Amino acid sequence: MSSLFSCNDLPAGEQFDAWRETVSNAFVPLDAKSYTAGTFTGELLTGVVGSLQVSEVSGGAVEVCRMPDAIRRSDPGYVKLGMQIRGYCVLTQDDREAALIPGDFSIYDTRRPYQVSFEGDFAQLVVMFPHELIHLPPDALNDMTARRVSGRRGIGGLVSKLLVGIAEQPRGVEELSANQQLSNGVLNLLAAALSEQLGCESNVPPETNRAALLLQIKAFIDARLYDPELSSHLIARAHNISPRNLQKMFEGEGTTATEWIRRRRLEHCRRDLVDPRLSVDPWGL
Repeated sequence: MSSLFSCNDLPAGEQFDAWRETVSNAFVPLDAKSYTAGTFTGELLTGVVGSLQVSEVSGGAVEVCRMPDAIRRSDPGYVKLGMQIRGYCVLTQDDREAALIPGDFSIYDTRRPYQVSFEGDFAQLVVMFPHELIHLPPDALNDMTARRVSGRRGIGGLVSKLLVGIAEQPRGVEELSANQQLSNGVLNLLAAALSEQLGCESNVPPETNRAALLLQIKAFIDARLYDPELSSHLIARAHNISPRNLQKMFEGEGTTATEWIRRRRLEHCRRDLVDPRLSVDPWGL
């Protein structure tokens, strides 16, 4: 991603304080308490995708809290989505608890107190955005905080896979910073997943699932451009669709899956050719 912080090389007595300050500055003012014995290691990678701030945060056993006094000092009105990558956590807000294992996610609102407890070494993907950007009925967002959404089935599974695809970009998310289409796709798909969980209707367009799947496929392609085995059949199999349906999806974009792969490889190759720090050996077109 575009910005990296690591406390791993700092003196042991400074590591946790530096991590706590960096995480608080990157999101909203937070309090944190470490339960890690001895050395605390942790990192924060962050970038922007359209209207979204996308971050990956890691660390040891720690409790992070958003307290009422911090809310009074700074209340930007953000929604945060936390998707567990490694380890286990419990998110608490609005008298509810969501226990998350890798792939699961939940949302929480920075306008109200919350607590996130990590019981050991962890990594979590955090997506933050203004609350007015998500298309849900007025009370649905409040009803959905601190509820676990499975990343292994339903629309929640699509959200999880799409976010993993974004995070796995070979060069990070900086190339996606201006991609408002991808940002909107994530938000629409998230609204659909939360509505599915609550059993209510969202205000997302009817073509959201198809558009979100196409965005997921494009992220999958970008994460594997260096793979010589990347093909239409591999992509279709990975997303449980037929090669014919895959081609129909790209026909709507005025191209084919094969041509899209070629175009993206050329764009990355062109960028690498003008970067004196990189070798062009991986590319073979």
